Amino acid sequence: MALESDLLLEQQKMRRRIILWRCISFFIFFAAIITVGFFLQTKEMRGDHLAKITIEGVIGSDVSKRIDLFEKALKDNSVKGLILYVNSPGGTVTGGEQLHEEMVRFAKQKPVAVVMGSVAASAGYMISVPAQRIFASNSTLTGSIGVIMQSPDFSVLLDKVGVNVDQFVSGPMKGQPSMVKPISPEGKKMLQGLISDMYDQFIIMVAEGRHMSYQNVQQLADGRPYTGKQALKIGLIDQIGNERNAKAWFIEKYHLKKDIKVAELKEEKKLKWTDSLMNGTVGYLFNGLLSKIVNNNTTRLDGALAIWQP
Repeated sequence: MALESDLLLEQQKMRRRIILWRCISFFIFFAAIITVGFFLQTKEMRGDHLAKITIEGVIGSDVSKRIDLFEKALKDNSVKGLILYVNSPGGTVTGGEQLHEEMVRFAKQKPVAVVMGSVAASAGYMISVPAQRIFASNSTLTGSIGVIMQSPDFSVLLDKVGVNVDQFVSGPMKGQPSMVKPISPEGKKMLQGLISDMYDQFIIMVAEGRHMSYQNVQQLADGRPYTGKQALKIGLIDQIGNERNAKAWFIEKYHLKKDIKVAELKEEKKLKWTDSLMNGTVGYLFNGLLSKIVNNNTTRLDGALAIWQP
């Protein structure tokens, strides 16, 4: 009996060793596949290629992560050009201005082609104009060159419910605009001056980027959007086309290899487990669903806006 028990124990130990080595072999094989795949992808991207950056949705004030992508592509000597895909109705003037300036800096050192999606208007158009070539679909909505600032006035409503809000300011312009007091004529004049100044900056950006006169752009810049077909006729874009056409343009214009690859650059996201949890079910319920109900927009917009509002 003792001999049979020892034999049984030895067989169990042998099974454990076999299972252990099978698991180790599996993990080694899996790690080898990942390593080879990463090596092949890295090797492929070591050669000359085009970088691609995508800008979608409303443009907020904090665009630092997107600027990092431009910087990364600019420092990489194997990047021979940039395809910027824009599908945005615009957003804050500040965010649009920062991305525009980054585009200007990039375009001075490496060529850029913009490919517009269904909409690339206001600040979405602002960031596009420094490119050497702009592509859009016939149905793309673009242009909408202008600036808007909105401030709700609840003073009439507060009067009806018998609520009075005392407001103490250091100067007559400090409390303009206010949600609890009507805007004074002087306040309206001051705010209009701000909008006019930012609008003037926008026109200059378009004029310089599209090589048009200030007066010509001003005639087009009454805030209206244009289809891609209309924009082509008035010089706001260069060609009806998509990413494939943009790649062909790079190959012909800058004598690149016909099989040159396009590598998309994406923002790096380093999440802790708590962040991961909040971005999961809890994040969807509170940050996604609730914000859509309350604001219908997850991007916070502060200050003046360059955005197309259908």
